[in-house]
Parts: sequence; structure tokens; C-alpha cells
Amino acid sequence: MALVLDDLLEPHPAASRSAEQAARATPVDCHAMPRHFLTGAELSVAELQSLLDRAIELKGAPLSSHALAGRGVALIFEKPSTRTRLSFEMGIHELGGHAVVLRSGEMQLSRGESAHDTALVLSRQVAAFGVRTGPDELLAELAEHSSVPVFNMLTALHHPCQALADLMTIRETFGTLAGLRLAYVGDGTNVARSLAILGTLAGMDVAIASPARYSLEEDLALPAGALGSLTLSHDPHVAAAGAHVLYTDVWVSMGDEGSAQERRDALAPFRIDDDLLDAAAPDAIALHCLPAHPGEEITAQVLYGPRQRIWDQAENRRHAQKALLEYLTEPGLS
Repeated sequence: MALVLDDLLEPHPAASRSAEQAARATPVDCHAMPRHFLTGAELSVAELQSLLDRAIELKGAPLSSHALAGRGVALIFEKPSTRTRLSFEMGIHELGGHAVVLRSGEMQLSRGESAHDTALVLSRQVAAFGVRTGPDELLAELAEHSSVPVFNMLTALHHPCQALADLMTIRETFGTLAGLRLAYVGDGTNVARSLAILGTLAGMDVAIASPARYSLEEDLALPAGALGSLTLSHDPHVAAAGAHVLYTDVWVSMGDEGSAQERRDALAPFRIDDDLLDAAAPDAIALHCLPAHPGEEITAQVLYGPRQRIWDQAENRRHAQKALLEYLTEPGLS
């Protein structure tokens, strides 16, 4: 009986070898549940507040954090970029890290390598990676298979990094976000959608006015815990009434060139000018995610005048994204 019991308790040599081989072949995954930032809805109210607080701190002391010291962050660009690339590269540098810029034509992803395999490779080389692309499905698939944080640098439906900088700029100007009215006028772009998601999460009343064919979806899901409200209309003056912030985006986005004139005709009444600002609150400011086309979605008088914070907004991309990178890669800091 003792021999039988010993046989049961002692693993067979072949079984031991198989277990050892399996252990060697399967690395320990220290990032089984990474934080991702794909739409902004992943954040809680408290996390968003903390991110904005930290962004303002980092703006005051740009070189005070070394959260990425000795680590790399990959930035995948399948779409052109000025502010996103510049702000992320400089932000990563200021955090002590190394930005690895990957253009679509330089990656095997453009030659048929799967998003699954690309995510596995990136996960073993960098602390996090961002993607600027068209299909949201590609971003979601990369995040699904990544063991490091993935962040959205722009997709067809979302631009949450832009919205973070926008909220930071509004906080700097007014000292708060809760209860403020943000009026977005123009094409219902990815920027408008991200403002709706993150703006309501911050407790803002977001009013979006667009021509009927260019509106956001009426059933847009707001994040859990959103404290603000979202209203959609087709009248820019209704949206602007009493607003603290007037916001616009380009009328002809990347990929819309074929319908450029049709868009300009439909969106002409939605231009931000001094008259529309006069319909807003007395201390209202204008914001624009850029690039701008003076005379189309915004007048030159507003774009370069005293009633805007557009160039602060562009700078704040760097500070807000540094706070985001800390949050994603250093959970203990949140």
C-alpha cells in the first residue's frame, strides 16, 4: 500500500519534465489586467479629477516626474499628426522615457501581421503604446491582446487625449468644471464624442449643435457615474446660450475631402465668430482642437483674439498626456 501511496504523491518523471517545460514556455505575466485608455469612459469621476489635478501640477513643474525613466513608449501613427506626436514625444522625454515612433509603412502590421501578434511583441518591449488610426476595431483588438496599457491617440470615433487637454484648459480658466456649460458647434466628430463622454463625466453640461446629417448619435452612451448632461440640437445659438465655452472642429476632416464643398455649405451657419460668442456667457472662451481654417469653422478674429484659449489648449496636450502616462504605467501614483 505504501508503494501505491508513494506513486500517487510523487509526480512521474515525465510529468515533471512536462510541467517544467510548460512553465518555461509560458512567461509570468505581470500585467494581466493593464489599464487602457480607449474612449475615456474607462475612468471614474475621481480618476478624471485626479488626472486633471496632476496635469496642472506637471505643467507647473515639467521635469519633476521620472515615471518613465529607463522605459520606452511606442507611438503608432497611421494618420498624420502635429500636436499629438509633438506633445507625446516631448512628454515622454520629460518623464525620462524614450518615445519609439512607428509609422504604418514601417511596421509589419501594414504587410499582414495580425493585431494579435503585434500586441504580443509590443508588450514585451515597451511600458505602453498609443495608436493613431482609423478603425476603432483595430485599437480594441490591440488592447485585447496587450499586457501593457494601450491609449488612443485618435480613431474614427474617439479622441480622448484631446478631451483631457480641453478639460484641463477649462479648469485652468474657470477653476472648476462642475456646472459649466460647454457648447460644441459644427460637425459631430470624434472630438465632439469625446467631449460628450469626458465632459459629462466631469460634471459639465455639454450642448452639441450640428446640422442634421452631421449630428452625433442620439443614443450615445455616457460613462457610468457621469454627473453632467448632454443635449443635442441643430441650432448653434441654442447651444451657445449662456455657455462658458464655445468649441469647434474642422469642417473637412481627414477622409472627408470628397464631400468638402457639401460640408462647407451645410456647416456655414455653425461658425464661431464674435456674434456667437456674444450669445454665450460674458466671460466665455473659444476652444479649437486644431488645425484651424480661419474663415470656415472659426473667424481669424476669434482664433487669434483675446477671447480664446486655443494655444494654451494646444500646449496642454503635453501636460495632460504626461499625467495620463503616469496613471497608466504607475498605478500607485493614482
